[in-house]
Amino acid sequence: MIKNLLFAGGAVLVGASSAHAGGFQVYLPSQQSIGMGGVGVGLSMEQAAQFMNPGAMAMLRQNGVQLGVSATFARLAFRPAAGGPQRQLENTTVTPFNVYASFGPKEGKFRAGISIYTPYGSTLKYKNGWEGRFALTEITLRAIYVQPTVSYAITDQLSVGAGLMILAAGSVNLQRAIALPSAEGSIELDGKTKTGFGVNAGIFFKPSDKLSVGLSYRSKIDATVEDGDVTVVNPTAALQSRFVGNKFKATLPLPATFNVGVGIMPTDKLTIGFDVNFTQWSEYRALRFDFTKDGQPAQVGTGTFSESKRAYEDALTFRLGGQYKPSDKLALRLGAGYDMSPVKDGYVTPETPDNNRLIGTAGVGYNITENFGVDASFMFQAILKRTQTEDDLLNNGTTDRVAGTYRTNISIPGIGLRYNF
Repeated sequence: MIKNLLFAGGAVLVGASSAHAGGFQVYLPSQQSIGMGGVGVGLSMEQAAQFMNPGAMAMLRQNGVQLGVSATFARLAFRPAAGGPQRQLENTTVTPFNVYASFGPKEGKFRAGISIYTPYGSTLKYKNGWEGRFALTEITLRAIYVQPTVSYAITDQLSVGAGLMILAAGSVNLQRAIALPSAEGSIELDGKTKTGFGVNAGIFFKPSDKLSVGLSYRSKIDATVEDGDVTVVNPTAALQSRFVGNKFKATLPLPATFNVGVGIMPTDKLTIGFDVNFTQWSEYRALRFDFTKDGQPAQVGTGTFSESKRAYEDALTFRLGGQYKPSDKLALRLGAGYDMSPVKDGYVTPETPDNNRLIGTAGVGYNITENFGVDASFMFQAILKRTQTEDDLLNNGTTDRVAGTYRTNISIPGIGLRYNF
C-alpha cells in the first residue's frame, strides 16, 4: 500500500539530474540553443557554452551576461487498460530559468564564468479519482544548480574548460491516495536534497572558419534526501501501528552524460549544429527508501524500508539545428530532435509516463543595439503514446504501477536577454 508512493520518488529525484534522455527532463540551455534544437556542444556562440561545453567558452571574443526564462505547459492524458474514460492531467506550469556570465581579457586566452540554472524542475497533478491515484496523485520538483567555470585557449584552434557543478538547492514533494478499510486517506513525502557536486568538462576544436567540433562530459551526482518528512492523513486507529516512521532518507545516482557536437558554417550568415547526447541511465537499477523515527528504523506501511526496481537503459538524444542571419540585427533559428527513453516496458510509472520524444523548435534573435539583444524561442515535445499492459507488469514484477495508455505533449515558450561588453 505505502510502497507504491515510495517507488515513485526515485524518478522524480532523477529528474533533478543533468542527464538529457527520457524521464522528466526538459533540456533548456538558453533561448538561442533552444531555437536551434538544443545544439551547442560543437559551437561557440554564447555564454551558455559554459553549460553545453565549457571548453568552447574561451573562444568567445566578448565578455557578456545573458539570462532567460521558459514556461513549460504539459498536457497529459491517460486511458486505463481496463477501459473507461480518458483522464486528463490538471494543467501545470513550470518556469525554468538560466543566468550565464563570463569575463576575461578580450584578446587573452583565459576566461572565467559563473552560471545558475534550473534544467530540471517539474510539477504534475492528476485529477481526483483517477485510476492510478494509489500510485500517485501529485509531484513537485525544484532544483537549482550553480556552476563556476574556467576555460583556456591552448591555441587559436583548440581550447579546454571545466566547471564545478553544484546542486545548490533542491526539493521534492510526492502525494498519493491510500486505501483504508472504510475510506481513502493520503500520504505525502516531502524533503530537501543535500548539496551535491559534479564536474562539467569539455574540449573545443575549430580547425577552420567553416568547421568546429566539441566534446563534453558531465559526471554523475548523487542526489540525497536525509531528513525528509512522511505525513499520513487520516489513518484509521487500526492502521496507526503500521505508520510509525515520520522521516525518510534516499540516495540515488544521477547518471553521467557524454556529449559530442559538430558545427558547420557554410557562409557568414548560416550556422548549422548537430549534437548527440549519451546518458548512462543503466546506473539506475533500483531505489531504496529507509524510514526512521527519532533516528531509529521505524515502520511505514509494510516495513522499515522499501526498494523498487527501475532497470533503466542507457539512452541517446539526437539534435539538429541551424541559425540564419539575414542581417547583422536579425537571427532566425529552427531545430529538431529525437530523444530516446530509458524506461523499458513494464517500468513506466505515473510520474514518468515516458517514451521516445519528437522535438521541434523555432526561435528568433534581435540585436537592439550593438551590445544588447533579445531572443525568443519555442519548443514542442511530443512524447509518443505509451501503452503498458497488465502482462508487462506481471512479467517484470512491477505491479506497484498502473496499466494503461499515456500520451503527453509539452509546449515551451521562452524569452531571453543578453548583453556583451
